Amino acid sequence: MMFRRRRPEGPRRPLAVAASAALAVAAAVLPLATPAAAADPADTTVTVNASAGLGTVSPTALGANTAIWDANMNDPEVSSLYRAAGIGALRYPGGSYADIYHWVDNTAPGGYVAPGTDFDAFMGTVKASGAQPILIANYGSGTAKEAADWVRYANVTKGYGAKYWEIGNEIYGNGVYGSGWENDTHADKTPDQYAREVEAYAKAMKAVDPTVKIGAVLTMPGNWPDGSVATGDTGDWNHTVLAAVAHDIDFVSVHWYPNTSTGAQSLAAVRQLPGELREVRNLVNRYAGADSARIGIAMTEVNSNSGGGAFTSRPNGLFAAEAMITAMENGVFTVDWWDTHNGAGAITTVGGETDYGDMGMLSSGSCTGSVCEPAVNTPFAPYYGIKTLGALSDPGDTMVASGTSGPEVSSHAVLRADGDLSVLLLNQSTTAEHTVDLRYLGFTADSAAPQVRRWAPGDDDLVDATGTATADSVTLAPSSITVLTTHPKSGTGSSAATVGAPGTPQTTSVGASSVTLSWPAADGAVDRYEVYEQLGTGIQLLGSATGTSATIRNLPAGSRHTVNVLARDKAGHLSRPSVPLTFTTGTPDDSTCTVSYQVTSGWGNGFVSDVVVSNVGPADIDGWTLTFDWPSAGQSVSSWWNADVTTDGQHVHVTSTANNARLAPNGGNSAEFGFVGANDGANPAPTAFTLNGTVCRTIS
Repeated sequence: MMFRRRRPEGPRRPLAVAASAALAVAAAVLPLATPAAAADPADTTVTVNASAGLGTVSPTALGANTAIWDANMNDPEVSSLYRAAGIGALRYPGGSYADIYHWVDNTAPGGYVAPGTDFDAFMGTVKASGAQPILIANYGSGTAKEAADWVRYANVTKGYGAKYWEIGNEIYGNGVYGSGWENDTHADKTPDQYAREVEAYAKAMKAVDPTVKIGAVLTMPGNWPDGSVATGDTGDWNHTVLAAVAHDIDFVSVHWYPNTSTGAQSLAAVRQLPGELREVRNLVNRYAGADSARIGIAMTEVNSNSGGGAFTSRPNGLFAAEAMITAMENGVFTVDWWDTHNGAGAITTVGGETDYGDMGMLSSGSCTGSVCEPAVNTPFAPYYGIKTLGALSDPGDTMVASGTSGPEVSSHAVLRADGDLSVLLLNQSTTAEHTVDLRYLGFTADSAAPQVRRWAPGDDDLVDATGTATADSVTLAPSSITVLTTHPKSGTGSSAATVGAPGTPQTTSVGASSVTLSWPAADGAVDRYEVYEQLGTGIQLLGSATGTSATIRNLPAGSRHTVNVLARDKAGHLSRPSVPLTFTTGTPDDSTCTVSYQVTSGWGNGFVSDVVVSNVGPADIDGWTLTFDWPSAGQSVSSWWNADVTTDGQHVHVTSTANNARLAPNGGNSAEFGFVGANDGANPAPTAFTLNGTVCRTIS
């Protein structure tokens, strides 16, 4: 008997510089190597910058869900397939089943448990796969004591060293927002109650093993029920939970199902991920403060849809690769595909191949009517998409920035530990080949032909296609993924440096126009450190210092910046980049105006905001104009009141009405207006407001 994931859906979206030592300033983007010329005419240019770091590949980066209703979850062949794909994390006991599951006797009242799926059997598969477990403690019908007993059995009695433990699955789906699919036997189903229980679970579990990492469930920003406030609650799920537990947890867990209708729409939806994950990080930063740097982000479920659609055919393989690497590049330490085996659903034909409507990456051998899947454990397209990511990188490699000039080709790149550079190229077109001109910054390729791994129509696996490309040019088949791995020219790039990468930078102070950064020292004899800002695939030198801190000045108020620190050795070679740091400058404390911006309600793809403007300067204001920019391209204003609003792209222009034009000095009165907005993706608050040309102090 096979149980497929089907859950009721909520509302859906329509489709000048100073430092601790001498500093250097550059006013332009600095290419670090001469781009290589293309060998053949190309319609798309891909640029890779090996000095613009996006983070380090985690050992748990590629993951998969396993489920106790899956009789094949512990087949020996499954372990081999996991290992071949580079899957380093296995989540157990299976989504919503976690909230009815009791580990001690391997039961799930109200559900089905297949033979041979108990915890010890699962850990046998984990060990055989070389993976790490991600375990879900039963919140729905369990207790903190039951979870602590599981930790004791796993890590004290058995010595499994299970590190990552989530508290419940999608607990916000317990009906508190009107749609219920998650089991929750607590009389109080509010986010406040969940937060109280997370504190209790964390305390009990860490009393047994202080090394375990505890994860709390959040809603994905911009996806229902993000922003929803239930009757009687004072805030939405994310703000309520994080305000209470930010200092008690070690990671947050989000799920992402774009719920699109076609493969092209799914791939397009991946563009929302960076903004949504940035908003998760912003929330953690807001509530965790100094603890934020140690709190990770896990995406413990991802698939193109949560209930029906094309799942086993090539478009979902492309989606798996694109979504998972994009999440990794944006700070996620594990991305876990839903799921390993699932079961046949609606049978359709997609791109000339049978799609079995199965959310698993491997066949369960089940049937819909007279149509049956291939033999058990036959890989489906998502497995091969994930396998291309295993070919792209290994744990410890450095993800680096890449960009493409064409809308149908996406690119991702990794600077490997040995100095090689691997580039993944995904052709989204179902009909057209694309010839790509590859250009490198911060890296000089040697003259040898690159290693080529390819998954294209007609390939029965990820195949060796070495000899079909040069380091400068490659032709991509339609609906294909190609991974090129190129050696550096001797004596060039970070592989020639005698210093290691600096440690992860952090902010020690952030002002309206400046930021002070510090970072752990790099290994080796460092001549100086250099701070670079990422500008797409380019970088801009902000400053250099002989010590491990720098103050960057003359930044615009309310502006967002992503920086890396690189070390330069005595011979002038630059190291590989540090893990990136993204920060946003504040607004001036001494401004003559203040603005309060509050989202008063939301429903995933829309929201209501209230804005209060005050004049705290000495002069009277008679008639005012307030301007701001949306941080995300998916945000917009739909309707408004108590002001006149016009927009130009992401720029919003608000003018007073006859009733609120006068703002008395010294905060004598305020003007309040509001609007209904729409968001396609994340809905972050604007970072800076300007009143009659003056940047205001933003207050919360």
